[in-house]
Amino acid sequence: MLFKYETITNTGDKKIGTIEASSKDSAISALQRRGFIVSSIFEEGASSSMLHLSFLEKRVKMKDIVIMSRQISTLFEAQVSALKAFNLLATNTGNPALVKILNTISTDIQSGVSISEALSRHPDAFSIFYINMVKAGEESGKLTQTFSYLADYLDRQYQLTSKTKNALIYPAFVIGVFFIVMVLMFTFIVPKLAEIIKDSEQAIPFSTKIVFALSALMVNYGLYLAIGACLLGVYLYKLSNTGSGKLYLDKLKLTFPVIKNIYGKLYLSRIADNMDTMLSSGINIVRAIELTSVVVGNRVFEDLLKDAAEKVKGGSSLSDTFSSYPEIPPIMAGMIHVGEETGSLGSILKTLGKFYAREVNEAVDTMVSLIEPMMIVALGLGVGLLLTSVLMPIYNIAGGI
Repeated sequence: MLFKYETITNTGDKKIGTIEASSKDSAISALQRRGFIVSSIFEEGASSSMLHLSFLEKRVKMKDIVIMSRQISTLFEAQVSALKAFNLLATNTGNPALVKILNTISTDIQSGVSISEALSRHPDAFSIFYINMVKAGEESGKLTQTFSYLADYLDRQYQLTSKTKNALIYPAFVIGVFFIVMVLMFTFIVPKLAEIIKDSEQAIPFSTKIVFALSALMVNYGLYLAIGACLLGVYLYKLSNTGSGKLYLDKLKLTFPVIKNIYGKLYLSRIADNMDTMLSSGINIVRAIELTSVVVGNRVFEDLLKDAAEKVKGGSSLSDTFSSYPEIPPIMAGMIHVGEETGSLGSILKTLGKFYAREVNEAVDTMVSLIEPMMIVALGLGVGLLLTSVLMPIYNIAGGI
């Protein structure tokens, strides 16, 4: 039978192809022996329509993985076997998607597969970083500590990322409501007032003419504008998923005046935290840099770290390599240099991770404290100009009666 597959390599690259095998399990085993992580596989010619319904299923969230990792660490400390630990977690987890994954992992472990290999068969739930951390824990005999490290690390990243995203929810909601109200006013209220003012045959102020023109545009071409906006949104979404589009957006995050301070420090915190966690688990420095490049979440830093890994592999020190990139602050390269000289690189990276995480929190708090009054003033001015442009001619009409 011929199977079509999509795999992820250890470097995070996706590969699509076909493989001949006697069964689906045989095909998966053959691909895993080549070092691939199978993300999807189905028989060529078979209906794959069910794959497109996967978005209806409840997905595994990072919070679920954090709780699972901490529970595994606790069970391992209590000398519970891996097989029994995953079976227990499957019966005590509320997320149906995670229950299904844990049951599959238990079956794989029972058949003799290592934990890291069993996890690698579920790339949607476990990242390459997570899988390699578990693999390092198995090789070093520190699996309990590794799951504890992972739980702490994922918890920190979850809290940091959530706070950054949640800070933008309130402004986005207020601006969205304001936009909807303005559209309703321009399409239903302003046209009626425009008829009254035009029938009065008095001189219409310039600002009022602009408001009437915008109202006429929305009334006559509103449907076309809405369709155009939807098409533009779809185009931008698809563009953002291309290599060049994603690179542009990632560069924009690091250069746009309002958010560059937050995102820049967020990625620096993620780099330091990732590398500290991996070095603590016994992963060598080159591999730690390579894995960090896969999970950092920004193409600019991803390319930077891949280049840095090659330089370190060639004999350059991490501090000298980092100091050559403008995206890395001199203080970070300097502290890493101190860590290399004193043999305390892990401790320095942990300190840097905490430092930049604190900087992100402070930057988010500052942005939120500034954006609310600025938004209120801007919205007030917008509403005030609209009402003034429309109501002043009405008052003139009333005064002339």
